[in-house]
Amino acid sequence: MAALGRPFMASALVSVLAGCATMPDWMPADGPSRQQVQERREGRIEGITLVNVTDSLTKKLAAKKRMGDFAAQFPSSGSNHYLIGPGDVLEVSVWEAPPAMLFGSISLDPKATAATTNAVAFPEQMVTPDGMISMPFAGRIPVQGRNTQQIEESITKRLQGKANNPQVLVRVIQNNTSNVTVVGEVNQSILMPLTPKGERLLDALAAGGGVKQAVNRIAIQLSREQNTATMALDTIIRNPNQNIMLKPGDVITALYQNQSFSILGATGKNEEIPFEAQGISLVQALARSGGLDTSRADARGVFVFRFEDAALVEGATESTLLDKKGVVPVVYEIDLRDPASFFVTQNFPVQDKDVIYVSNSPAAEFQKFLRLVVSVAVPSTTLNNMMK
Repeated sequence: MAALGRPFMASALVSVLAGCATMPDWMPADGPSRQQVQERREGRIEGITLVNVTDSLTKKLAAKKRMGDFAAQFPSSGSNHYLIGPGDVLEVSVWEAPPAMLFGSISLDPKATAATTNAVAFPEQMVTPDGMISMPFAGRIPVQGRNTQQIEESITKRLQGKANNPQVLVRVIQNNTSNVTVVGEVNQSILMPLTPKGERLLDALAAGGGVKQAVNRIAIQLSREQNTATMALDTIIRNPNQNIMLKPGDVITALYQNQSFSILGATGKNEEIPFEAQGISLVQALARSGGLDTSRADARGVFVFRFEDAALVEGATESTLLDKKGVVPVVYEIDLRDPASFFVTQNFPVQDKDVIYVSNSPAAEFQKFLRLVVSVAVPSTTLNNMMK
């Protein structure tokens, strides 16, 4: 009778637990079951929201978290509007057709050898704070906001009737106003002068010696006046339309994207996995972790734990906010037994510090319990037989 006691008790316990939805708390586990995640537990973080992932929700999240589009946010007019401003240094040269009436007997250029030259190069001068330069016989010339061709036409008009068919050439000796700033994860932070050629975004990065980190881990932030946008560098490289023309005053910042997510539960591997600056989808994240473990995963119980922007969570209130950053704890639930969910997960964006968890199936938990019962019951039966 004693020999049958333990096996009988074990089989009875198995029968009782077979009807239970979840295993006891004392059973070893690598995380909660699907049902435990869905339950509202007292004493935990207040305000946790469980959200079922749908196609409409995924589109909403993807649109909100999509990086900027430089070509759309910073439309180009075909030039960089290279214009003269205060602080620029200009050189003005005047040619006069013979017989010279105004500049034929003098030369202000110390390099000139002939005293009767018809060409005069005036000393370099810096544009004044009010945007002016001075010219003999022409007076003060407004140059701010103009290009060199417009300045030449203005000086020529001033000299008409004083010089014999004057021709004017204006050169920018030093560009101090039409610049862009390149900072961040570049080998050399620089203030790059623009030219009428029309420099583009990648030109500025090249001028700064390139980026320090791998291209796929860098995002580029462009600030122009009151507008700021960010794009992944490898996206800009692959799409020439995003390599936009720069304008004076642009600030280019190369940002190292040290992004990663953690994968736990019934997957091929449990670890923290880094991902690229352009971002990845949930299906890519699961694939990088080795996919679901078919021997123990519950395909209905795929969860993404995240501190989400409260504006994206329906029903979020001020009382559910964790801090002044405006985030709330959210658990997104995905049922991979539904074939349509594979399309949804292709668009669901993973963000930095996400925790992805795949729960064990009830069958896997029950098998674990059976192994525990057998490990206890079988040695006991053998021992009782030996003692007869």
